[in-house]
Amino acid sequence: MSLFNQILSAIDNPKQTASPGQLMGIINTVQQLGSTYQSNPEAVQTATAIVGKHVRSALQQKRDTEGEQQAQDIVHQYSSINPSNQAVQVLFSSPQVQQIVQEIASRTPIPGGAIQAMLPALVPLVLNLLETGTDPQNPQNSNSVLSSFLDADGDGDVDISDAMQLAGRYIG
Repeated sequence: MSLFNQILSAIDNPKQTASPGQLMGIINTVQQLGSTYQSNPEAVQTATAIVGKHVRSALQQKRDTEGEQQAQDIVHQYSSINPSNQAVQVLFSSPQVQQIVQEIASRTPIPGGAIQAMLPALVPLVLNLLETGTDPQNPQNSNSVLSSFLDADGDGDVDISDAMQLAGRYIG
């Protein structure tokens, strides 16, 4: 099942935190980032997809070395529509942050300084999208959205931005 379908399933499941309002908050925040940093929406979506790919890799590594619950705890603790430098620091080393900035800069017209400033907002947004599969009554239960995200086929095609676009159409 695709990430988008997992999110839609979570919206329809009263035992998961996903809601249309949560998705709209994520989508609106991405749009605001584009305005704040004078970047077009497509560039910010590309940046979000690249960040999503790196978040997936970091969470997979956490899961493999520290267990699935640790990855789930990070998602739960740092998911937000508010910027968090701590979320970036928990997932990435300084060299990894520079690699992410360089990758986004090479694939979008967004300047490196703006990318660096956006990361503390983009990382919690990606985590917030993953949080949609959490059971609010028992957050220790398996998160179906996170599981789908981490168990992707590894082809490098993280469909975070596609899922957000489809969610925007679905909700709007």
